[in-house]
Amino acid sequence: IKRLHLLLTVKESAMDVPTNLDARRRISFFANSLFMDMPSAPKVRHMLPFSVLTPYYKEDVLFSSQALEDQNEDGVSILFYLQKIYPDEWKHFLQRVDCNTEEELRETEQLEDELRLWASYRGQTLTRTVRGMMYYRQALVLQAFLDMARDEDLREGFRAADLLNDESPLLTQCKAIADMKFTYVVSCQQYGIQKRSGDHRAQDILRLMTTYPSLRVAYIDEVEEPSKDRNKKIEKVYYSALVKAAVTKPDDPGQKLDQDIYRIKLPGNAMLGEGKPENQNHAIIFTRGEGLQTIDMNQEHYMEETLKMRNLLQEFLKKHDGVRYPSILGVREHIFTGSVSSLAWFMSNQETSFVTIGQRVLANPLRVRFHYGHPDIFDRLFHLTRGGVSKASKIINLSEDIFAGFNSTLREGNVTHHEYMQVGKGRDVGLNQISLFEAKIANGNGEQTLSRDVYRLGHRFDFFRMLSCYYTTIGFYFSTMMTVWTVYVFLYGRLYLVLSGLDEALATGKRFIHNEPLQVALASQSFVQLGFLMALPMMMEIGLERGFRTALSDFVLMQLQLASVFFTFSLGTKTHYYGTTLLHGGAEYRATGRGFVVFHAKFAENYRLYSRSHFVKGIELLILLIVYEIFGQSYRGAIAYIFITFSMWFMVVTWLFAPFLFNPSGFEWQKIVDDWTDWNKWISNRGGIGVPPEKSWESWWEKEQEPIKYSGKRGIVLEIVLALRFFIYQYGLVYHLNITKHTKSVLVYCLSWVVIFVILLVMKTVSVGRRKFSADFQLVFRLIKGLIFITFISIIIILIAIPHMTVQDIFVCILAFMPTGWGLLLVAQAIKPVIVRIGLWGSIKALARGYEIIMGLLLFTPIAFLAWFPFVSEFQTRMLFNQAFSRGLQISRILGGHKKDRATRNKE
Repeated sequence: IKRLHLLLTVKESAMDVPTNLDARRRISFFANSLFMDMPSAPKVRHMLPFSVLTPYYKEDVLFSSQALEDQNEDGVSILFYLQKIYPDEWKHFLQRVDCNTEEELRETEQLEDELRLWASYRGQTLTRTVRGMMYYRQALVLQAFLDMARDEDLREGFRAADLLNDESPLLTQCKAIADMKFTYVVSCQQYGIQKRSGDHRAQDILRLMTTYPSLRVAYIDEVEEPSKDRNKKIEKVYYSALVKAAVTKPDDPGQKLDQDIYRIKLPGNAMLGEGKPENQNHAIIFTRGEGLQTIDMNQEHYMEETLKMRNLLQEFLKKHDGVRYPSILGVREHIFTGSVSSLAWFMSNQETSFVTIGQRVLANPLRVRFHYGHPDIFDRLFHLTRGGVSKASKIINLSEDIFAGFNSTLREGNVTHHEYMQVGKGRDVGLNQISLFEAKIANGNGEQTLSRDVYRLGHRFDFFRMLSCYYTTIGFYFSTMMTVWTVYVFLYGRLYLVLSGLDEALATGKRFIHNEPLQVALASQSFVQLGFLMALPMMMEIGLERGFRTALSDFVLMQLQLASVFFTFSLGTKTHYYGTTLLHGGAEYRATGRGFVVFHAKFAENYRLYSRSHFVKGIELLILLIVYEIFGQSYRGAIAYIFITFSMWFMVVTWLFAPFLFNPSGFEWQKIVDDWTDWNKWISNRGGIGVPPEKSWESWWEKEQEPIKYSGKRGIVLEIVLALRFFIYQYGLVYHLNITKHTKSVLVYCLSWVVIFVILLVMKTVSVGRRKFSADFQLVFRLIKGLIFITFISIIIILIAIPHMTVQDIFVCILAFMPTGWGLLLVAQAIKPVIVRIGLWGSIKALARGYEIIMGLLLFTPIAFLAWFPFVSEFQTRMLFNQAFSRGLQISRILGGHKKDRATRNKE
């Protein structure tokens, strides 16, 4: 009754609500979580001890002053960007350090360090992660103080005791208990090399150890020692080392040093696989306690959440299914990069729905939740005695995290999920970063499909868990691939009907007029393809946590910011990389980068990344749709036409132009001109040993064929069989020309092949002539080229005049012969050793370059046309980036303009 009275009478003042959105979110989540079902917390001295392990490679530890000030092409620096994204936090920071402007912060080294820390706590840096995890120690010290404090200590207060009486026996005891219960190890794989080379990251890691004395750093040290073998004087010896911050030398108090705690000699170099698993496995021996929390380098924690760790660890003592104790405790995440751009917002919402409603259902009732590389807590002793927390075989264990979950489940473990605690997580914020991340995950799922672990799970699960496991792991990617295959099968089926004449017969026949059920079935597929079903769990989770009105408004806003374009594009990414891995294997780790994406990606970079996964497939589907539009019998009903054909046109346009649509400043004329120059330079550069793919088309083209090189005979045969589909166009279309309409003779098809070989021979002659005669006999070479051109024009005129060839016939011939040439290229790449032996590889390379140039022109022309209109660029910026980002870009341009004007005046 008292509580009801309070609820009805107490009024909430707007003054008491924090203006900062993140503060509101944290307070509301913490308050809600206290009402969730969680075990009672024991005293700190009786709680289960635990460790946190973070693998680190070469990412940013702490932003340097130079990095904060460096501007990109648009004149936007990291610091400027952060000031626009977090204006209230920037204002409060200046108040805290008692400064009015940014210039005042540069006056002393101490204030500059404060600025670097402020920026680093808002990026995806190791400093942010370490600060968050060290809150565990603060929380345990506080809770131990509350457990043991007397009344007078409580009256005095913990903060007062901590500040004024640091050497009090009570606080010393509290800190000792916290150190017994909590260990934090950061496994910095390259720390030894960085230290020796004078890398600033080693200094920053050392600084972290000094700031947090209980922090431990593990690394693999490579030392040259005298060899016991007589044939070798020196040999490399590898040690797994654990270090801490040491006391400074008396003679040089300014110097900070680290101090070895343990050094364990290894039998050889530990880095045999992908790197991250070994980085975790070599350091796991330095962890202590019964729980082990694995934290990625781009995560953070919150002080209020760390207070609940005692409660969470008690879950290890409960049998959640009535049979087994948990072996992995799952924890939810908050994605803190959602405020950066619309793409980051889409990813944030998608990821949030997976780590909340998704994993909640996977754990209970489906009981097929595994480990997804997120802040899960392992039963350390269970996993140390059963193969560790990471499988480290190269390629097959690309997604090493989920194999820990597979391993745990196969060995009778139990994985649970708990909603009352959350850890922050950074995600990729640019389309290229997101695509690389999704490519890595799709590659990993392809390797999982081929792995023994999934095979064993499928055999040992009961029927319902087997289906759940399939759907929530590899089945999702297989279904995605099937969705795209459906479009291909439908369009190639239609192509066959159109070119064989059956389509016209079926459309006019009475038996096939009433085919509404078929149209409904095809139309329903478009909903899956456009990504509407992907948004459903997202809407449900937002509705549960923030209200269904908010969920509906967020959904509408996402559609206005082209979420369907993004999800349709990512459908192509998943399909391509999953299919390629199944066909050829050879999955590889793709570094995505964890910076702020406030730069413009060049056209050549986008072309390299998406050429094979999206552009080639998009152009293939475009040709299919054009052929169907020219010769096919369209659907009579407008709704059926929109749902069936429009969804495919949407897919084509998305796959071809989404990378440029989501590219910052993608429609600025000056950027377009620079991109064209850069692309021309890249496409014309010769390859060779040591030339990277970013510098030369030839090097990139050779690299793209590597999966076929290492594929088995089955993969090569399948590649050739799949390439044969490109010969269908020519076989059908040559009989639909105006000049061949009345004949069905096989000679027409044979003649079309003669035309193709003549064209290829002419191209070969010109390329040979350019090589041999262009320098010494320039006039003769130009004369030959002129004769070839005149002959070509003469043949076209004769064909138009005598057999009445039309303009449509010329267009249809291009549609027929272009896919054939591409099919020949694919077959030649599959049987490369044979082609090299014959001596035709140079010609194949020249033909491939020609195709790449044509594809580049097809993509570039519409973008260049749109860039002529200034409002397109403004519309793109407004649509795709939040208000602060848009404002930041415009301000930086104005400032740049002022600087240029000032410089011009000074010169005058």
